[in-house]
Amino acid sequence: MVDAGDRAPPGDLLPSAGSSRSRAALVALALCAVLLILVGVSSLVGSHWLPPLAVFAILLHQGSGGLLGSPCGGMAPSGTECTIWTEIVWDARIPTILVALLCGAALALSGGTLQGTFRNPLCDPFLLGLSSGAAMGASILFTFQVALADQSALLPLFAFLGAIVPGMVVYVAARRFASSPESLVLTGVALSALFSAILAMFLFLNPSGGLQVSFWLLGNLQDQTWTRVGLLAAALLIGGSLLVLYGRELNVLQLGPEVAESVGVEARRTTRRLILLSTLVTAVAVAFTGVIGFVGLVSPHVVRLLVGPDYRRVLPLSALFGAVFLLGAGDLAQLVIPQVFLPVGIPTSFAGVPFFLYLLYRPKSRTR
Repeated sequence: MVDAGDRAPPGDLLPSAGSSRSRAALVALALCAVLLILVGVSSLVGSHWLPPLAVFAILLHQGSGGLLGSPCGGMAPSGTECTIWTEIVWDARIPTILVALLCGAALALSGGTLQGTFRNPLCDPFLLGLSSGAAMGASILFTFQVALADQSALLPLFAFLGAIVPGMVVYVAARRFASSPESLVLTGVALSALFSAILAMFLFLNPSGGLQVSFWLLGNLQDQTWTRVGLLAAALLIGGSLLVLYGRELNVLQLGPEVAESVGVEARRTTRRLILLSTLVTAVAVAFTGVIGFVGLVSPHVVRLLVGPDYRRVLPLSALFGAVFLLGAGDLAQLVIPQVFLPVGIPTSFAGVPFFLYLLYRPKSRTR
């Protein structure tokens, strides 16, 4: 991607001062601290109240493989009660927390990558039609009552395949045609409209699945398992790590394709690869949680305001911020109405819509 000659590496075109690096380190430490606090708070949030000391004892005991502490910290009235508490905390709440962290990181990382790839500050993982495609895939399962006994297991697969379709169409358009970033974005918008129409047609043919589809369209972090955590972690580790490695190339792409080519960055090939990786990472996240909007839009912008435009810092810090954002939204969704699990997409939309309007109407003199 970058010639190994005497030309400067891509990242050197956007040099960063030591103060910027120090600020990025402080932001990273602050986000990690907030993340740890939120994980502790989230483990206490649920439909069943448990003693906080017992919850932390369970986390310590289970997290250390039984080497540290004692189950429930001796606070459970009986061994059976302690077993139930452990199942609630370790097998129900912790997988949900980890899925929220992983999906938030994946969506934020994809959002930051796509904003840099298309040089569009309003770009979002779902602008390419990924959400509508995933919703169409899920609606096939619900509206046509496919494999009723195995719906929960097949839902991520159907949603993933549905999300891949528009991403692949945009990828092919970028590969086969000399499409500008604006053309690719508009292709995604057109695909989103098409899949939304197909979804509406499915629901018209069989309205009985409408409630399930509607709930899934607003995001759902509940009913997660350790298997899903493992799959998400593997996908994010591979796809997310590859995206972070493209930070230097993304810096150069901000200067335009001609400048990028002049310093050895193959703009079209890099764009195609970034679209493909972002699609895969987003599709995996959407497959397990449903459609959760604005995480990928808000997170990179907040990070750029804090540490500047260098994508070598923006991408990893966006992943951290996205994890914090989605986990906090998940807690809020459980606390707003006691004993009722609101879809997590509701609080993210309440936070994201004002931010989107701010980006749309802010003074043009501001930098991205």
